[in-house]
Amino acid sequence: MTQEQFYGEISDAIVNLDKEKAIELANRAITEKLNLLEVIEKGYGDGIRRIGDLWEEGEFFLPELMLGGNIMQESMDILLPSLKESGTYASRGVVVIATIEGDIHSIGKTIVGTMLSANGFDVYDLGADVPAEKIIETAVEKNADVIGVSALLTTTMFGQKKIIDILEDRGIRENYKVIIGGAPVTKEWTEECNADGFAGSAIEAVKLVKNLLNK
Repeated sequence: MTQEQFYGEISDAIVNLDKEKAIELANRAITEKLNLLEVIEKGYGDGIRRIGDLWEEGEFFLPELMLGGNIMQESMDILLPSLKESGTYASRGVVVIATIEGDIHSIGKTIVGTMLSANGFDVYDLGADVPAEKIIETAVEKNADVIGVSALLTTTMFGQKKIIDILEDRGIRENYKVIIGGAPVTKEWTEECNADGFAGSAIEAVKLVKNLLNK
């Protein structure tokens, strides 16, 4: 089997939601001393991107997207320690994400975190119902490049603006790109918050973060 075929097998395992196969191939990649960066990018990353495409096309639904993300994350948990030990891992940036205080919705945010991990970002997912102050403290502690804040309720959206207000009050707004997301978020709200951008899907979020950090 060529390396390209091996990458294709990994990608298919992710798309087929075959957890056992995906994990087996991750361990095999380590045992056979393959280029783990390529394994992640061309195998697992390709698979999760295909799942994202299928979701956007209406072929996959949220349960499949979540399951694919979980399989991807478990595979990454196996690969990343070995990759970091090898010295070939180069992070594209550090992202701190959370659903804002008062809001317990986390599915969309979790998918965004998984997709960002798949695309080479170090992601710190703080979960749901997280106070603005804790999000900022973690961003400072982890030396984050990007802060991502999700809100699924119109009543909790103001927490997104609170994040930016606190950053501005502390004089550290310029240290971070702040992106927001969630069903009620619009372009107008993004501008009102003075956020750096918003994304309506996990695919868009990855593109947004890449674009912001490439500027």
